[in-house]
Amino acid sequence: MTLEEVLIQKPAERAQCTGQALEEVLVSAKDNDSLTVGVYECAKVMNLDPDSVSFCVLAMDEEFQCDIALQIHFTLIQSFCFDNDISIVRVSDMQRLAEIVGDKAEPLEDAHCVLITNPADGSWEDPALEKLHLFCEESRRLNDWVPEISLPER
Repeated sequence: MTLEEVLIQKPAERAQCTGQALEEVLVSAKDNDSLTVGVYECAKVMNLDPDSVSFCVLAMDEEFQCDIALQIHFTLIQSFCFDNDISIVRVSDMQRLAEIVGDKAEPLEDAHCVLITNPADGSWEDPALEKLHLFCEESRRLNDWVPEISLPER
């Protein structure tokens, strides 16, 4: 295997591990009541208490690719995250994200944006969240400001 092949393969492996870490963090944050789901709900949290936001996930699927209003919201959310040093990633499977963060009894209609917030007491820490922050930091060094992560299949 050549050096070029190793360099090409390594990001894919890293992305797969990062997808697993994202799923772990989302499940853990949901259990700790540290999730905010929905574009408008996330915008409210970011406006009222930006310091409580630790991580942002934007989800897009083909159905909403041409939704100009959603694209504008995404641009504003991304800008806010950049201005407030909030790590941000994009996933391409909104249905899978909705499965992870939603309630099995009631399907989510808007899982386009998910925020992971810090609890008021600051007691919740997750090593997988630290791994995601490092992944985002490394991606920014490579000029990939909103890296895309693939969530693992069920």
